[in-house]
Amino acid sequence: MTDRAVRNLEHLRRTASTARVLNLLKVFDEHGETDDWAERPMFRTPALNTSLIIKHRLRRNETDSFPGRRQVATKVVVPIDSTDLKTGGRFVFVNQIGFERAMQEAFGIQADHPDLKTLRLMDQLPSLDPFLLREQLRRGEVDAAPCYFALSEADLERMLTFVQSEIEPLVTLSMGGGIAAVGSTARMASKILSNAPGDRLEALRATLRLEPEQYQEGVFCWKGFLYYKWTLASLMNDIVVVADEVGTVTPVGPSDRAAKEYIDRGRSVLRGRIMKTCEEVSRTLRYYDDAYASLTRDGKPIAFRDFLLEAPALFARLGDQLGAVQHIVSFWRFRFGPKAPPVGVDELIDIFMDFETGLMGREADVYDPRDAA
Repeated sequence: MTDRAVRNLEHLRRTASTARVLNLLKVFDEHGETDDWAERPMFRTPALNTSLIIKHRLRRNETDSFPGRRQVATKVVVPIDSTDLKTGGRFVFVNQIGFERAMQEAFGIQADHPDLKTLRLMDQLPSLDPFLLREQLRRGEVDAAPCYFALSEADLERMLTFVQSEIEPLVTLSMGGGIAAVGSTARMASKILSNAPGDRLEALRATLRLEPEQYQEGVFCWKGFLYYKWTLASLMNDIVVVADEVGTVTPVGPSDRAAKEYIDRGRSVLRGRIMKTCEEVSRTLRYYDDAYASLTRDGKPIAFRDFLLEAPALFARLGDQLGAVQHIVSFWRFRFGPKAPPVGVDELIDIFMDFETGLMGREADVYDPRDAA
């Protein structure tokens, strides 16, 4: 299928958040001539390996494309002309009705092809942030090269000031204060956030006492914790607003007793779970803060290095939790914006169920009052 909205692919490439879009065409442009990209591709099918993977909020007319209820889907977009994204692209939704047939027709791959497994692993995630994605693919035994797990340019720009403030204690410890330290902080922040292959910061490597082969992994993990801290901080104001609005939203149209009881319950339960999830994320991030303090306050670089190298297991939980909260905030803005139509009873139940499932885990069995009718 050709998506009219995909005419905005060029804009999407420039402005999209890391959590929403995985731009494999850009990865190819920057790394396609490297051995690592050729030997450890994310997808074996060339067209898929230069596509855009998007976490897409479903429109009302798209929900019937799936066998079950959902608010967000994973869209695979293949540009019509990779040199001119304004021409748009063809797309398919992962796990849409007839998904395997559509993939066979579009890409010539069979139902047992490993690329379908990779797409389904991505579809299980609430977001495409590179730290969560890498751990998910590792668990699924997909060994993709490091070049696939980079932050978007838009997020790098938005994060820069935050990261500078975070690493200031380390620079101050190394250099003291003054104008020179300010410049060093900016340079170090840019180096830590850099997506450039082979971009080394020898002073940082020496401070953390990392072997050359450990450096890439250690800085990737550091970047991950900085990303999650920045994400939570940037979401907090919106989270509070959405949590309050969840508690007061009222649907239109007729409603039976079971639906009313579920919505009343959902208002208070969801608000509590949203805030509890944020508290759990903050608690996990405090492990990072304590380890970082051991470096900057106590002068123990080995303790911080060991934490970074051992901590990727935390990415799955952090990414799941923050991805669920990001989805709630993003979808709520989309569905309940100033010009949005009133929400009906069934739709509000679907939204509450979707939010609750995300916050409890995708394997959770969420009660649907309509099943008892």
